[in-house]
Amino acid sequence: MAGSASGVIVLDNGAGLCKAGFAGEQDPVAVVPNCLGRPAGAKRQWLAADQLLAPELDVTSLAVRRPSDRGYLINVDLQREIWDRVFRSLLRADPSRSSLLLVEPLFAIPSVQRATDELVFEDFGFQSLCVADSPSLAHAHQASRDVHISGAQCSLVVDCGFSFTHAAPVVHDFTLNYGVRRLDLGGKALTNYLKELVSFRSVNVLDETFLVDDAKEKLCFVSLDVARDLRLARRQGNNNPFRCTYVLPDGVTCTRGFVKDEEEAWRCLSSSPEEQPEVHQTAVKRGTAFAEEETAGNTKEKRIDLTKNEFSLCNERFLVPEMIFRPADLGMNEAGLAECIVRAVHSCHPRLHPVLWERIILTGGTTLFPQFAERLERELRPLVRDDYRLKITTQEEPILGVWRGGSLLASSPDFEAMCVTKQEYEELGSARCRRRFFH
Repeated sequence: MAGSASGVIVLDNGAGLCKAGFAGEQDPVAVVPNCLGRPAGAKRQWLAADQLLAPELDVTSLAVRRPSDRGYLINVDLQREIWDRVFRSLLRADPSRSSLLLVEPLFAIPSVQRATDELVFEDFGFQSLCVADSPSLAHAHQASRDVHISGAQCSLVVDCGFSFTHAAPVVHDFTLNYGVRRLDLGGKALTNYLKELVSFRSVNVLDETFLVDDAKEKLCFVSLDVARDLRLARRQGNNNPFRCTYVLPDGVTCTRGFVKDEEEAWRCLSSSPEEQPEVHQTAVKRGTAFAEEETAGNTKEKRIDLTKNEFSLCNERFLVPEMIFRPADLGMNEAGLAECIVRAVHSCHPRLHPVLWERIILTGGTTLFPQFAERLERELRPLVRDDYRLKITTQEEPILGVWRGGSLLASSPDFEAMCVTKQEYEELGSARCRRRFFH
């Protein structure tokens, strides 16, 4: 269908990744960065979408421009350029002969909605538009695969995305907006935090967004016992179970960063830390204040070395994802993920509480950190009544779960009635048409 002249395009326009494809398909045609990038040394050439994934592209010091800020569209011109690349070059579709199912962030303000509608109908000329939110689509996809969820027709969707995290109750395929609780932390904040930690201790990577993001995805994990892991991270040499090395590209032999010894890097999760010999018994200190023991004379020299083509990670591997669970430890006035979920459940009718606790769905790229679900269950269990069953389900592919739910919705018989046509938009305007989407 990728070459067809008509059909329904499903677009999950995340702030980090843009997922696009056709209704009824299992997977999207394109999963590309939702940004423009300019390689170092290039004066005017900005690359978009799939061009940023080219294996020959050296992403070192890549300048990045994003059309979204805090998850919401702020630069229509940038978004138009990215969508044009996605629709015409990757999907090979004619928007003027297609309908669009667009996944939009919860609680978008009217000005953002108007800008989006103008982009869809006036710039690209789509025949019709349907707007959906990610929690309801993630629920729909999981319900199609899990009888346990489809039978109850409700769930609590925890969407950990690029810009923020939402805990959203979904009942009968509709998101209960009054019950949604938001945590202003996502994958972008974690990447920025890792940039700061690495730049302070090792090599300056403040301008290396793509490389640090790659290192985060390949090496970070969620700790099940932070105090214990901080103690283990203070060991020296080969006795340190967490130390690993990420190699930066040199622009000649390799243009992408990589983990020096991936098997060794993940050995820390394959064996019990209690079985590993203790070398140092030192006081445990939570947070970023922890640093490896260094003499006073060489601390400054080791802090930033721009000549190095690699950097080591140790306790950063679990302190970075820890932001999601303990933001207050970093001085942030935010509730942790567990408290955010509790507030979302308690905002609903008490009769829904046992059903929601038994049907928690994790979606979004941040949930891919190893041990994420196990840690969340440990955090939630003391906060949930003993007579309630707690069950957390991680989607098979959390990055694609929302898009797949959109593909199901767009291929349903009722989809056409849910859409706003271009003619209705021109006659009634954006505000009145938006009422159909319950946002």
